Amino acid sequence: MRFCSIASGSSGNCIYVGSDTASILVDAGISAKKTIEGLRGLDVAPEDIDAIFVTHEHSDHIKGISVLARKYNIPIYATNGTIQGIKSASGSKPIDDALFNIVKSDTSVSIKDLLINPMHISHDAADPVAYRVFCEGKKAAVITDLGNYDDYTIECLRGMDILMAEANHDVRMLQVGPYPYYLKQRILSDRGHLSNDNSGRMISSLLHDEMKAVILGHLSLENNLPELAYETVRLEIEAADNKYHGGDFPILVAKRDCPMAPIEI
Repeated sequence: MRFCSIASGSSGNCIYVGSDTASILVDAGISAKKTIEGLRGLDVAPEDIDAIFVTHEHSDHIKGISVLARKYNIPIYATNGTIQGIKSASGSKPIDDALFNIVKSDTSVSIKDLLINPMHISHDAADPVAYRVFCEGKKAAVITDLGNYDDYTIECLRGMDILMAEANHDVRMLQVGPYPYYLKQRILSDRGHLSNDNSGRMISSLLHDEMKAVILGHLSLENNLPELAYETVRLEIEAADNKYHGGDFPILVAKRDCPMAPIEI
């Protein structure tokens, strides 16, 4: 399995996951041009993308999807609520209905040798999901845009080789920052975004001896810093009631506007 964040942040998200025979994107929230540039940096042609799996309909997750789907005839997989949101946002150039495929939480979809399993998340969208991808015993998950996590979340994410988890904001930066009050409350709510502290606590519950990498994603431009997200998560792992330390696993921070180095497992 090959995993690469092409872009991740409050301004756009696009993740590549591939195998020897299959290539998919999780979200296409940057321009089609930037998505194609990122793929070509991985020696992947846009024509080779087998599917785009969409977490939810907010613009930072679907910005490039209309152009990509129409130009390269790429199937789109999303919940029915998300599909309706994509259709509403497609503007004057609608996406062919035949390209849409409905997914449901905890019901797997096969794309060649990849098995993709959606899971429900708590976020202020129509019917948002995160995705787990399985291939020949390897497991990766992309879970961003969640206001909180619970026992279901933890059970769904156990045993991942690669975990890309949201570390959206530092609570103190958000509270004293320039956002209006209603937006601060939305972000801090159970249907908003995961803070650095809560991300670290969730990740601490999911560590295991075979984990290859933890990737922190969807950082806010205004309310976070890569160094702060990294250090907060590391300290939460140090403080957690388990046998692991902050330096036991690679903790990477996904870049906002350019691809990170791909991870091979």
